[in-house]
Amino acid sequence: MDEHSALADAVRDVVRRGGGPAAMRAALTSEHRYHAELWQTLSGDVGVAALSVPEHYDGAGATSRESAVVIETLGETLTPVPLLTTVLAIDALLATGDPASCARLLPLVATGEHIIALCWAGVSGWDAPGVTAEAGLLSGAAEYVIDGESADSFLVLAGPDRVTLHHVDADAPGVTVTGLPVLDPTRPLARVHFDQTPSETIPAPTGLSDRLRTLAWALLSAEQTGGAAGALALTVEHTTARTQFGRPLASFQALKHTMADMYVLVETMRSMSAAAVAAVADDDPDAAALAAAAHVYCSEGFVTVSGQAIQLHGGIGITAEHDIGLFFKRAQADAQLFGSPRRALSGIS
Repeated sequence: MDEHSALADAVRDVVRRGGGPAAMRAALTSEHRYHAELWQTLSGDVGVAALSVPEHYDGAGATSRESAVVIETLGETLTPVPLLTTVLAIDALLATGDPASCARLLPLVATGEHIIALCWAGVSGWDAPGVTAEAGLLSGAAEYVIDGESADSFLVLAGPDRVTLHHVDADAPGVTVTGLPVLDPTRPLARVHFDQTPSETIPAPTGLSDRLRTLAWALLSAEQTGGAAGALALTVEHTTARTQFGRPLASFQALKHTMADMYVLVETMRSMSAAAVAAVADDDPDAAALAAAAHVYCSEGFVTVSGQAIQLHGGIGITAEHDIGLFFKRAQADAQLFGSPRRALSGIS
């Protein structure tokens, strides 16, 4: 769609003006490990934080299709901003159907000035929360919280029996946020520990975890597609610029065939992801199965493309200074996010 292309171009332009790879690497060593200035520009000038917020909550009233377009575009450069976190938090709030919570929180989120991170996984993964709730008091630890260090507040999925949903300010009593060492430095993760922390309980629908996983896998597949496309673009640039025996590397037939295979894989990933995102946006009854299939295919595709990219870059591809290594690390880490491909396959069967 022309609108989607224009949205993607606008995002690319903002990212380019935000400093490119050098600014991205600088952001990874900042206090909260994300590009705060770029996030504010993307939210203020393009409105990315407001895309999936309904208009009556001061948002753009768009769908997960538009969010996926931006997430895929940001994936091309591994831009460290909390959009995936924001979209998941917005969906969790909308799923509750609680007008008071939505009216209070969604307009803040839409500006990009208030970041809400989703506390979901326990130590064993995303199938069971690591936090328990008793009389509104939260105890335990949420693992693998994306952008937890930069969050102003948290939406917490709590157990142990029926999953309940709670909202907590990041500076509330008993909240401890610890940044985790990660394989992929472009995806900051944190552990958020709660010690008898008072919270606001928000009515949660049955099946909230499954709903969030379906959306998360669909959006992640879009980001993986963008990442694979970015890795391919770096590879084409490298093999075109470098020469061997007086010829550009890209002129050798074996390398041409490899990059052609990479291109086909990226485009197939794009089709798989688009089908999953469309199913989620349309509340298709097959959305869960399509999202799981997209997670499996795009995880394997991203690993394959980034691995081939490392090979075609030669020795420089395994150095810390070259960006292609970051794509390889993102591919490996993404494959385990929100549940591994093996977990997804068990759900499909």
